[in-house]
Amino acid sequence: MNKRLVDVLVIGAGPAGLAAAIAAKEDGIDNLLVLEREHNPGGILRQCIHNGFGLHRFKEELTGPEYAQRDIDKAKEMGIEIQTDTTVLSVDGENHLVTCVSSKHGVELIEAKSIILAMGCRERPRGALGTPGTRCAGIYSAGTAQKFVNLEGYMPGKRVVILGSGDIGLIMARRMTLQGAKVLACVELMPFSSGLNRNIVQCLNDYDIPLYLSHTVVDIKGRERLTGVTVAKVDANRQPIPGSEIEFDCDTLLLSVGLIPENELSEGAGVKLSPLTSGAEVDDVLQTNIPGVFACGNVLHVHDLVDHVSNESFKAGHAAAAYAKGLLERGETIAVRDGDGVRGTVPQFIRKGVSEEVDLMFRPSGVFRGATCIVTCGDKEIARKKAMIFTPGEMAVVKLKPEIVAALDGPVTVKIERS
Repeated sequence: MNKRLVDVLVIGAGPAGLAAAIAAKEDGIDNLLVLEREHNPGGILRQCIHNGFGLHRFKEELTGPEYAQRDIDKAKEMGIEIQTDTTVLSVDGENHLVTCVSSKHGVELIEAKSIILAMGCRERPRGALGTPGTRCAGIYSAGTAQKFVNLEGYMPGKRVVILGSGDIGLIMARRMTLQGAKVLACVELMPFSSGLNRNIVQCLNDYDIPLYLSHTVVDIKGRERLTGVTVAKVDANRQPIPGSEIEFDCDTLLLSVGLIPENELSEGAGVKLSPLTSGAEVDDVLQTNIPGVFACGNVLHVHDLVDHVSNESFKAGHAAAAYAKGLLERGETIAVRDGDGVRGTVPQFIRKGVSEEVDLMFRPSGVFRGATCIVTCGDKEIARKKAMIFTPGEMAVVKLKPEIVAALDGPVTVKIERS
């Protein structure tokens, strides 16, 4: 088996992996390798042909492929080696050993001084929902349908119902409509949408596609091909209400029911995962519980904006470079805890005694209007952020100033208080 030594190894060449690699290269890491299982770098952005990307980072509106291409071009210009068509089989976190395979190089063993996990996320499948009905053709995850339409030129169907109001599902409601399909409804189990408000307006309202909140699919009909679905209203316990059923004649059901960090490699490496984000638990420089192993992007926690993915991944790349040079020590950490109204704050730990700005990112546990996010250390308030609305569909960010971080002496709690 071939064995190769590198300073920094990045797993994944999507927006997170590319940004991390660029940051590491900027810090003087020349012996750098990026592994990608797809034939081309760019990750999920390659199939996201709609615009709305890059407003924060580039101050202009780009499509997904345009955004990805900027980092691909930058990586090429910097001489970063990206090895595509390569599947990582396992990660030995303690020894920093990665086993991978490709048709060109066969089975390889790569030893790295530091490793960056940037594998992205995957969609929750039908099997995780427990929806009754036949296993007929015509049921797709929204991302699969997006790939068929945008990259391969196939239309999944003509009469469509979408289960879940995640951003991919909302965007596919518009995309399928523009391609000539009839989108009958978007159905959401929760009493609020899990997607960005701008996507609800631009993808549903602008095309007169109804959004059924507090509803779900309770039956799937069809033998060879889907012929219809039954939708019912749910109560406060998310149980179907008898007599509220609505029948839809359709040939396609798209599932947009959540994204899950792609963390099988992380688990195998011994990385401790958060039960709330399903991603790694990390400190303020995105280092996991294993020294020298970092995580960033959607494999860490699912983002709604790729600009946030890139900014987070730059930090991971700089930290991995510092570790490879022997300039980063783990040291003692301070825990970051979720308070009322807050779910899955990242990072979960802050290194004690550092004097750097720290972004606390989290998803609200519900919809809060005119509320305030308050960060405390013990009995002392150290930061606050007021907003017109906090909603699970949008990541909330609260910044801790360097002088605040340097003075932390106990656990930090993030909570939302109603006005």
